Amino acid sequence: MKDGKIIFTGSQGLKLAARLDMPQGKVKAYALFAHCFTCTKDIFAAARVSKALKENGIGVMRFDFSGLGESEGDFANTNFSSNVKDLIAAADFMRANNAAPAILIGHSLGGAAVLASAHRITESRAVVTIGAPADVAHVAHHFNAYRDKILQKGEAEICLAGRPFRIKKQFIDDIEGVKLEDDIRNLKKALLVMHAPLDKTVGIESAGKIFSAAKHPKSYISLDDADHLLTRREDAEYAAGIIVSWSKKYLKGNMT
Repeated sequence: MKDGKIIFTGSQGLKLAARLDMPQGKVKAYALFAHCFTCTKDIFAAARVSKALKENGIGVMRFDFSGLGESEGDFANTNFSSNVKDLIAAADFMRANNAAPAILIGHSLGGAAVLASAHRITESRAVVTIGAPADVAHVAHHFNAYRDKILQKGEAEICLAGRPFRIKKQFIDDIEGVKLEDDIRNLKKALLVMHAPLDKTVGIESAGKIFSAAKHPKSYISLDDADHLLTRREDAEYAAGIIVSWSKKYLKGNMT
């Protein structure tokens, strides 16, 4: 595994674009990062967290989900379940290249995805969520104004962060059928929940629900006045530093 861009095959046979951030010298462990809803692997939070982990001897792979960034596919044909399958495919790729992820990190909806997929990635020992929703259907608030149109006509084009996206009825059907509570309760891995109390995109109550459903070992870290996307450098660096310090306890044998 070499530092730089990677292409691997996703769950639907599509070519997915990824980046591997590799430390110099001995690799202490590997992590897999799942980005937020409609984001990409290159969003500031993902890049900053990966850089900090890299500087501390942890190799990080971050990738674009199908239909986003540099990956193949049509976003309109994806949903939360396909994201989970892509995440598992990414872990499979890492495993095949002797770099199975010991740490799973997910931002926002990516956090929900790592919670849903962790039991399928047996090498993982530590799971980190950043601003993750406890209820996947929460993501529908982004297009509530279009919900009736989507249900009646089968799809609608919406604007998110200044970019157009087509949302199909199948996406709504999928997120409304997902229940994370059992996945969280049966995680059987160390869990770190990170959330900002004033997060306006995913309320702090989600952190409480995730934390309450999880069994020990589990930890909660407040991101104070950070915004949902960790756009301020100091907030992203703080989150990355916590992840590095916290994960060492659960990766004995990999990390020194």
